[in-house]
Formats: sequence, structure tokens, C-alpha cells
Amino acid sequence: MSNLSSFVKRIRDIMRNDAGINGDAQRIEQIAWMLFLKVYDAKEQDWEFSEENYVSIIPDNCRWSSWAVDDHSGKAMTGDTLLNFVNNTLFPTLKSIEVTPETPIKKSIVRTTFEDANQYMKDGVLLRQVINVIDELDLGDYEESHAFGEIYESILRELQSAGSSGEFYTPRAVTDFMAKMINPQIGEQVADFACGTGGFLTSWLKELQPKAQTADDQAKVNNSIYGIEKKQFPYMLCITNMLLHNIDIPKIYHDNSLIRDVLDYTEDDQFDVILMNPPYGGSEKMEVKNHFPADLASSETADLFMSVIMYRLKENGRAAVILPDGFLFGTDNAKVAIKKKLLSEFNLHTVIRMPHSVFSPYTSITTNILFFDRTHPTEETWFYRLDMPEGYKNFSKTKPMKLEHFAPAMEWWNNREEITIDGFDKAKKYTAEELASRTYNIDLCGYPHEEEEILPPKELIQQYQEKRASLNADIDRILAQITEILGIDLTGDEE
Repeated sequence: MSNLSSFVKRIRDIMRNDAGINGDAQRIEQIAWMLFLKVYDAKEQDWEFSEENYVSIIPDNCRWSSWAVDDHSGKAMTGDTLLNFVNNTLFPTLKSIEVTPETPIKKSIVRTTFEDANQYMKDGVLLRQVINVIDELDLGDYEESHAFGEIYESILRELQSAGSSGEFYTPRAVTDFMAKMINPQIGEQVADFACGTGGFLTSWLKELQPKAQTADDQAKVNNSIYGIEKKQFPYMLCITNMLLHNIDIPKIYHDNSLIRDVLDYTEDDQFDVILMNPPYGGSEKMEVKNHFPADLASSETADLFMSVIMYRLKENGRAAVILPDGFLFGTDNAKVAIKKKLLSEFNLHTVIRMPHSVFSPYTSITTNILFFDRTHPTEETWFYRLDMPEGYKNFSKTKPMKLEHFAPAMEWWNNREEITIDGFDKAKKYTAEELASRTYNIDLCGYPHEEEEILPPKELIQQYQEKRASLNADIDRILAQITEILGIDLTGDEE
């Protein structure tokens, strides 16, 4: 295909003329189901070649090569005929494909991918034009297939601007950094229980792939990922992403990780590595709390995911998890219980404080990466503040964070030392006892000179609520220390 980089622009220009497409989110969702069928068709051609008795789960008339390919003979469907076929044959057929527990994953994903998919276009001629652009992709050609993987990344980045502020995706620089520090090994399995479009999983594959030396190693790489995604649209994008990365059997499930009792998890449900950016700021139905022990039953989704992570990490397993500042300074009962469990049963060895606006413009909430393993209780935790790179005031859509911006943290990682700048801690080590004595307010090595930002009202309120919670926690901790030193109990009577 000539000029692969213009792929998205060409499709966007065609769709702009269709009355059924209303905004970026619908446009990208429309592209997504067509891309899935195109990629799946290329995969099926491989499977038919390598498996003697391969039978597609998609009826012949609904396979991409049967209805979408235009051989320029003038017989390709277009206009109302095409629209009628897609709306009244293709979608109903794919949504109702029969799937049983015995159906192989690589076949059942067709049904789960289309369960809640939508067809928005209303002009059959324009639909034909879009299909033709997508069909020009030659996924049988290694170079082009690889290049398209990069184009797919750009489609996923565009998706970020299509979502609401609560639905942002982790920048590739961040997932790549976390995967590098986790250092995947052949034979290990990684999990992401809210995997979105599969960013962490692709970063994991990128780190692990070069280590595969044999066919057996390669089979282990292909079997090394596991993901769960609750929302249909990112699930569809993730499946396509995995197929593009040559994962023929994507163990990606359309499900909600929070609706199973955490106490029911056994060793079979545990993983060597967990890489995650749990959704935060969201809230689940009240009954979701019932799946957690009473002391861990928070109303904040990120807290609940932290509990799931702790119950599903293998003995000697490793994890890297992104959490908002609110988790570090929060001193409500559930957060304290979660942090107490984390420090007493896991080794929280490193907390990387990320600069503000990493997720800009989708949210301005400041986040952190917690690195821990299940080897022994925490003895000491290093905190490291990653400062804004020189010449940057903020990250933005046009100036996103890059992997090279993590260079100072990577350099420090293997040669750790305490760093103080202008009287403020940039890197410092604390014992588990010191963290516990702070009532588990572990908001340490933070940013001393934050510039005032004008935020949307909702985020401004949220930021002030977080700051107030942090100050309250500090005041409570200091008061408790003073009263203990003076021997005063809370009723005001001296001992």
C-alpha cells in the first residue's frame, strides 16, 4: 500500500461526509470492527495453510475475503446493497455465532468482539470507499504488517482524544518503561486485569520477544499474556492489537475483574508478573464491595484493583502498578488496610513519582508507579521523583512523554542514592516502620514547586479534595505524635 501513514487521514476524510458518523469516537469505533475483520481474515489464511482441517467459525459469506474485497470486476457490493448486507446479515450473524466452552479462543473472539459492536455509516457508497482503503493493507507482507502495527498505535492514540477524561490510555513511554524495569523472562506469564487496548501487553512482548532463541521459546512468548477488559470497544481494539502482534490465541477476556470473590482465587489464578494502570476515580456498584474482605472494601476502583493484584500475584512474582497520588496519601480505613497488607506481605521496593500532565490532556491527576514483589515483607522503600524534562512546562498531545524522559530514573535505578535538591528530597529510602509510623501516608519525595494550573471545574474540585485529604492526614499524624510525646489522651486528661 502506498503511503501507509496517510491511512487514517484517508478514512477520516471519507467518513466526514457520512451523516451516520458523529464525532471521533464513532469514527474510530467504525474503523475498529473493519480492521478486526481484515486482520482476522489474514490470520485465518495463515491457519488454513498451517492446520490441515481448519474450519472458520465465520460463515463463508461473512468472511472479509468474500464480501469486502473488491476485485475490480464491478461485482463488489456497494450502495444500498452493501449497507443492507452489513446491517442485516453481517452484524446479526457475527453477534449470534454459537460459542461453547469447547470453542477455541481464537474462534470465540469473533463473537465476543462483535457482541456490542456498532455500524454507524449510512451511506453505502462511502462505506465501500472506506472498506477499499482498509483492504489495501497487505498483512501478508512482513514489512507492511509490521509498519501497520505502528499505524495501529497511532489509531489507538487518536482514540485517547475521542474518550472522555475518565477514559484515557497509558502513554506508550510509561508502559515501555515499566516493562523494561520488570525485565520479562521466557516462561513467565503477565496479566493486566483492566487491559484497555493492550498497551502493557505489547510493551511486555516488545521486551520479551528478543529473548526468544528457539521455537519452544517463541511458543512461550505467544502464551505469555493474559488480559481482562470490561468495556467492549477497547476489548475489540486489544484483540486486534494482539493478532497484529502474532498472538494467535489471545487470552483476552471481555469481563469485569472485580466481580469475583478475591478469597476464591487459588494458585492457578495467579501470575508471575502483573503490569497495570487500574481505572481510578470511577466507582463500581455497591455489591462489588461484597467480593472483598470488609477491611479492604473501598469505594475507589483503584483500591479494589490493588487488592485483586495482591491476591493474584504468584509467590516470588513481580508487579508494577500505576496509582494516583490519592492512594499514597490516603488514610481512610480501606487505603490504610491495603497499604498495611502491601507492606507486610509484599516487598514494595520502589515508588516512582511521575511528573504532572503525563496523561494530559485526558486528566491532570498526578500518578505514581509502584514496583513490588511477593518475596518477603517490605524492609525499605525507595521513593524517586522524576522531574519534568528540561524545556517542558507540561506534556501535551503534541508533546507527549517519551521513553527517553525516564532516562534519569533508569540511571538511578541500578545505582541508588539519596538525592536532595534545594532542600527537598528527590530520592530517599524509608524503612517499613517509618512508613507505618506515618499512618501509611506515603506521600514522600513529592513535587515542591508546582505551578498553578487552571483546570476544568470537576478536576479542580477533585484536586482540592485530594489536597485537603492529604493535609488532614498530615495534621492527624502530627497531632498524634504530639499527644503521644506529651502523654495526653484525646479526652484531654493528662496521664
